[in-house]
Amino acid sequence: MPKTTTGRAPVPGTRRTMTAAARAAAKRAERGHREAGAATAGDEESPRRAERPRAGRTVLVDAPKDGWDDPPEPSPESFEEDAPQERGEPGPAGRRRSLTLLLAVLLVVGLVALAALGWQYRDGRLSETARTEALAAARKAAPVVLSYDYRRLDKDFSRARAHLTGDFRDEYGKTTKTVVAPTAEKYHGVVKATVAAPGSGGTPAASVVSASPDKVVVLLFVNQVTESTQVSGARVDQNRVRMTMDRTGDGWKVSAVDAL
Repeated sequence: MPKTTTGRAPVPGTRRTMTAAARAAAKRAERGHREAGAATAGDEESPRRAERPRAGRTVLVDAPKDGWDDPPEPSPESFEEDAPQERGEPGPAGRRRSLTLLLAVLLVVGLVALAALGWQYRDGRLSETARTEALAAARKAAPVVLSYDYRRLDKDFSRARAHLTGDFRDEYGKTTKTVVAPTAEKYHGVVKATVAAPGSGGTPAASVVSASPDKVVVLLFVNQVTESTQVSGARVDQNRVRMTMDRTGDGWKVSAVDAL
């Protein structure tokens, strides 16, 4: 019969092998628990990372006097308040600059308009004064310029040139010397001019055609009585004469005479 052995003690080598295997199994279980916990924590933190605001912005929050036990987290509204405004909608400073610029433009336009009105008023006053002065000068000059007597031609022509100015003065001198004087001396010509008067004997027939502060055009009705050896008796010519008067340093002078 074979022998049966009971209560036999285990071999020492076998005990050490079992102990090492148990330790390895425990380490693997602990490592598995750690990895599972890390995965769970990662899943919980992923939504938090997605909800975090963008970095690069500093938000200042006033702290209470007693301090915080747990400082608050900045809210998204804080970032929205600090967000820059769109370029299409200027802020208060931009609106103030636009309003200031608009007021400056309106002020300049108002000053220009006021200056123009002032100039027009001044020009109107000067023109009105010129009308009165030039008309009186024309009435005085016309009889002198349009008259002569062959017996005193130099004296008459000299008096006439005193009422003239500019190029017309030079032309008058040449014409009277080369044309009028020889003819008047040859035929004993005498011409006497007067500004016509209305039938009632009032103001002479003279009026202003146009006027500016420095130039006035006057229309005159002039009667000329001519005597010479070429005509029997006296001949009366009724003429309309346009005289241009210029302001000079010596007063109003005749710068042109046109027979109409």
